[in-house]
Amino acid sequence: MGEGGNAVQDSAVQTTSLENIEALLEAARYDDMDDTVSLASAGVSLDSKDSQGRTALHMASANGHLDIVEYLISRGVDLNATNEEMNTPLHWACLNGHVEVVKKLIFAGANLSVLNSYERTPIDEAVTRGKMDVLDAINAAAAQVELTGVSMS
Repeated sequence: MGEGGNAVQDSAVQTTSLENIEALLEAARYDDMDDTVSLASAGVSLDSKDSQGRTALHMASANGHLDIVEYLISRGVDLNATNEEMNTPLHWACLNGHVEVVKKLIFAGANLSVLNSYERTPIDEAVTRGKMDVLDAINAAAAQVELTGVSMS
């Protein structure tokens, strides 16, 4: 931060404490856009991970909060961040059947071939849970990405 930097600002940035990370993940989990944005504005890294390796994108994706997912993507978060079990946000969106979130993640460039600690891809997780609508969405989105060759955010 250089000589004579604002000490208050320095300590605030260094306190992307567990408390702030938990607040961010909770905001994403419960679809609280205001808190998500204000924590980001306060300097909390949107790629922060909790003790289990979960990010705000994991939480928003798992719970189907498309607006938070779109916001996080627009802020350039890691689409393929993995938690302790090596699940990406796409794994969680597939597991929980959130079709619109699945499509948004794929259009933004999420990797469909990441293996979690159970050696399953997001597609495998959708199949295992019998989420055929998710499978259809994955196939359609992947085909569209392949066809256009560009992300469709």
